[in-house]
Order: sequence, then C-alpha cells, then structure tokens
Amino acid sequence: MARTSLETAEVNRRLARLSAVDEHIAATYPGARAARQPVHTCYVPANKVDADTVRLWEREALAALDRDAARPEDLVDILGMDPEIARAVHPRLRAKLQNSPLEDLRIDFEDGYGNPGDEAEDAEAERTAGVVADWLREGAAPANFGLRVKSFDTPQLRARSVRTLDVFLTALLQQHGSLPEGFVLTFPKVVDVAQVEVFVEFLGLFEQQLGLPARSLGFEIQVETTQSIVDSEGRLALPRFLRAGDGRVTGLHFGTYDYTAGCGLTAAHQHLAHRACDFARHVMQVSAAGTGVFLSDGSTNVLPVGDQVRHGWRTHYDLTRRSLEHGFYQGWDLHPAQLVTRYAAVFAAFRDSAPAEAARLSAYTSASGGAVLDEPATARALAASFVRALDNGGIDATEVKDLTGLSEPEIRKLGRL
Repeated sequence: MARTSLETAEVNRRLARLSAVDEHIAATYPGARAARQPVHTCYVPANKVDADTVRLWEREALAALDRDAARPEDLVDILGMDPEIARAVHPRLRAKLQNSPLEDLRIDFEDGYGNPGDEAEDAEAERTAGVVADWLREGAAPANFGLRVKSFDTPQLRARSVRTLDVFLTALLQQHGSLPEGFVLTFPKVVDVAQVEVFVEFLGLFEQQLGLPARSLGFEIQVETTQSIVDSEGRLALPRFLRAGDGRVTGLHFGTYDYTAGCGLTAAHQHLAHRACDFARHVMQVSAAGTGVFLSDGSTNVLPVGDQVRHGWRTHYDLTRRSLEHGFYQGWDLHPAQLVTRYAAVFAAFRDSAPAEAARLSAYTSASGGAVLDEPATARALAASFVRALDNGGIDATEVKDLTGLSEPEIRKLGRL
C-alpha cells in the first residue's frame, strides 16, 4: 500500500464538513424539470376572454399563414430563411398552426385589463372561471394556462389582486371540481422579496381553504423591475426570490417594456435586443441555472398587422431567433399572427443546427471522437435540443433516428441525464 502523510481520520473529519454543502446543493439545484416547456405564452385581457378565444387565436394564426406566407418561398422572401430549411419548415408550420398552436395562455387581470372597479372585476373573475371550466369540459383548454394577477407594488391594488384570485379559484373549483393540470399564476412587478413571501402565504391559505394539495399552486415571477435584478442593498435579488418561493416558482418571465422604462430608456430604445435587456437575462439565467425553473423572454410590441405584416413578422422572427441563441426557449406573443413567426423561428433554428449537433451527439454516444470533444453536460444539451424539437413538432422520431442513430426513448433519456 502506498505511504501517505495525512492521517485518514484527519482527512475524513475535514471532508465531513462538506456534507452540509452537498445537501444544500441537492436541494437548491435539483436539475432540469421533466415537464415540457411551452415555446410561448400569450396574454389576453380578461374582458376579451370568451368561449372562442383559443379557437380564435388558432384560426387567425392559420389564416395569417395562408394569406401572407402560403408557400415556402414566402418564408425565404419575408424572413430571409434558407430555401432548403423553408421547404422543410413550411409543412410543419402549417400542421402546428392547424393542430395545437396555443401552448400557454394567461388571462390577464393586470396591465392588459386595468382597474375597472371591484364589482366589475369580481364579475369578470367569476365569468372567466366559467369560461375555463367550459374549455376543460370540451377538451379545448391549452396544455398550459392560468392568470396574471395584479401586482403587490401598488398598495391600493394588493387586496384587489388577492380577491380576484380568490373569486376565480373558488368559482373554478366549484364548476370543475379540481385544479386543472398545467394551471399556473403569473406574479408581476416584484420589487422586494417580502412580496414573494406574502404571495406564497396566500397561496398556502387558498390550498387550505379550497382543499387543494400542498404546493399545488405554482407561479411565475415576472422580471420587469430593476429591483428584481439588483435589490436596494446591491445584492442579486432573484436567488432570494426563488428561495422565498418555497418550491412554487415555475418560471422567470422577462418584461421588456416595464424593465427598459425602469432603466430610463426612451421609447425608441425599449426593445428586446437592447443590451440592458441582455444584462437582465444573464442574471435570470445564472440565478435559475440548475433549479428547474423555466426562463421566458418578453414580447415585442411591433405587430404583424395591416400594412406592417412583413415588418412585424421579420422583427418578431429575428428577436425569437436571438432569444433562442441566448438559451431562452420561450417568449411572449401578443397577437395570433405572431404564432406564425414563433414556430417558424423555433423550427428553423433547430434545423439550422441539427446536422452539426447530430454529428457531435453521434460521436459522443459512439465514443468515436471527432473534431469536437464534448463534455457530458454538452451531450445532454445536444440531446435536449432534439427533445424540444420532438415536443414542439419541429422534427419526428424517424428524422431523429436518421440524424443521430438514436431512438426517441434513447434521446429522451440522454437529454435527462
């Protein structure tokens, strides 16, 4: 046996101190969630939500494609897409818009809705709960949906925020009987960790009063204030927000216009590609890494309507591609026609990178080496890219097998390791 200079007991005694670190890391950074992340979230003001809302978005998105980009060549012309990529994307894009384009929807009781008074908002909360119950009965609800409540940053609106959620949940459970799968809340304009703590307390009270399982009410934090990035004492705020969420935080969603306004940018410079937004997103990314919390980018208010269809589509397409390149695989959509460029960008981005990623993944799984020597973490990221494309319709299992040599179960397993 080799001789050593340190006593085994002394080594073990010092290393034992790291057990607490191991427990903390395992609890704080559990890794990626098994749940599928939607590629977008659309926000619809509560007073505009009705029985036809989901079908309306689907119809208008498909109509926009058929009217303004009916051929693959139109994707080349309007979006600057590679012709070969466009020929592969266009039929998949149409199939997605025809079958299941709306992946995540928020009934908005905040900025998009306003403050019409208690009686009107009570009635709206009760009515929209009935609409959702009807969607669920008819199998017409999106896979993910929920409410954006009013923020806690305005003292006069805090009680209204809680009451709206109370009325909605009470009515929904009376009509549907249980909390629907995929239901999530959006908590906007957070400026202090105490607001998260109080919101979490209310969610616990709702669960107790309504007979819901503990921690069944999850929520997203909207990152749209400068104080949600750096707090009043100069610390990064988001790690504290996530801890205060007590395991309920499912996502961090960036708010483009409130954040850029808070930074003092003029309207002309309030857009997703501004470097001030990049800083906020980098903080979001680092804060959420390894936690299982999804990241979503914000919106663009440049809409593809009227004589601005081409400009609106190209702007949205380019910004979506930029978000994807920065590791933000979800974003906000404000108009049905933006679903065209949302999926066009998602599918095209994947297909642009798929051949090179497949070659690297094949080299890794076969241990044959190659021009790039990838780490296990990179292999997981490569596999995860194919998993996302399988989930959103950008590729099918046969193509995955042809490209990587891996079956769908194999690539899903590798993407989770």
